Amino acid sequence: MDNGFIILGIIALLFLSMYGFSYLSVYREKQSQKKNLQKELERSELRRQARVKNQELIDERVKKFSARKEEIQHELMLLKKMKEKQKVS
Repeated sequence: MDNGFIILGIIALLFLSMYGFSYLSVYREKQSQKKNLQKELERSELRRQARVKNQELIDERVKKFSARKEEIQHELMLLKKMKEKQKVS
């Protein structure tokens, strides 16, 4: 009878260890997936920030270009007025 309990105990430990091993491998896989998802989210956030920064840079350059264009147009208008004054004189 003692030997029967020992054998049943060994079988029970065997099944528990198999269950623990399978649960542990599933747990590790889930953790790995979470870590990969987190890394992908961080990469996408960095890409988004880079796009925003590039867009801000482009907007700033366009603004400077527009301001310079306005200055040139203003100067051309002044030159045209000066030329008309010289013709009249």
